[in-house]
Amino acid sequence: MEDIPYGHQTIDEQDRVSVDNVLKSNWLTTGPKVPEFESEIEKYIGCRHAVVVNSGTSALDIAVQTLNLPKGSEVITTPFTFAATNNALLYHDLKPVFADIERESRNIDPDRIREKISRKTRAIIFVDYAGQPCRINEIREIASEHDLPLIEDACHAFGASYQGKKIGSCAADMTVFSFHPVKPITTGEGGAVVTNNPDYAKKASLLRTHGIDKGAWDRFGPDATWAYDMVELGRNYRMTDIQAALGVSQIKKTDSFITARNRIARMYSDLLADVPFIETSVTMQGVLHGWHIYTILLKNMSRNKFFAFMKKQGVGVNVHYIPTYHLSYYRRNVPVNPDDYPVTEDVFNRIITLPIFPSLTDDKIEYIAECIKKAGKMVV
Repeated sequence: MEDIPYGHQTIDEQDRVSVDNVLKSNWLTTGPKVPEFESEIEKYIGCRHAVVVNSGTSALDIAVQTLNLPKGSEVITTPFTFAATNNALLYHDLKPVFADIERESRNIDPDRIREKISRKTRAIIFVDYAGQPCRINEIREIASEHDLPLIEDACHAFGASYQGKKIGSCAADMTVFSFHPVKPITTGEGGAVVTNNPDYAKKASLLRTHGIDKGAWDRFGPDATWAYDMVELGRNYRMTDIQAALGVSQIKKTDSFITARNRIARMYSDLLADVPFIETSVTMQGVLHGWHIYTILLKNMSRNKFFAFMKKQGVGVNVHYIPTYHLSYYRRNVPVNPDDYPVTEDVFNRIITLPIFPSLTDDKIEYIAECIKKAGKMVV
């Protein structure tokens, strides 16, 4: 069997036509497709404002900058995430304060958040790991008690729901999405900040375009004038019309993609339910899981040997994630004792990511499960 990647985009003819139409138009970047994609996001999620950018990392950066927190402020966050989540704090001279996670969901533990609040705490960032929403009501209650703004890193969770409401609709002050090719929908690279706060939306829009108060469409479109001003210190985080056109096409298929990912996850869980050396992923009550990734925990088995064995079988396993505090830059600049995060350490030392994407076929899922079972006999 050919190599099976851990993630893969799903692109069809409708997507290709949408992009081709932009390539034939007069606008390749920051034209009419960008606000159209933003409008589609707002309608799909049920939020008031969407600001699209060129990556999830850029979205995190401008979301943090929009809060305008004093330098040196502490922000409570998870260590079990991609580096971009906490890098967004360091860019603005803020201090990430890590709270341990829950084993079953891999999400930040609200009880550990409470323990980390200090007089220097100014915000909370939580991550919907693998596309599974956190215990959002509890986190929001903590934030309200201490008057702390919330940023939801939902880069894994576009299309997921919490208690019947789409992620991004109301839970946090700002929610951040990624549209990387392995995410629920893709624009190639791309991201978005969504919010119900018009002031946050206005500032995020400025920050993605150098802090300039007029975009290219305003300055060169049919009603353009020559005047503009730079009112914030922003960056060039603009999304192109090429990307936005792909997003407009992809968002129409979000629910079918999420349905396919949930079916694959159920199939894995059924096929692996009786394998004694693994723990399968768990979906918590009251959520629609986005299943950006599907992870298992190994028991009494070398992760490195299992990883190498699966790779030899052509299965693109992966590890999500190395805890942020283990990364060299963080060890030098934000040192912590890993022993203070026992759940994160346990999960990290045993976790493996299995392939999951909408076009993954049943025969390949069954093959992956058989390889896992075979590993029990081959790997010590």
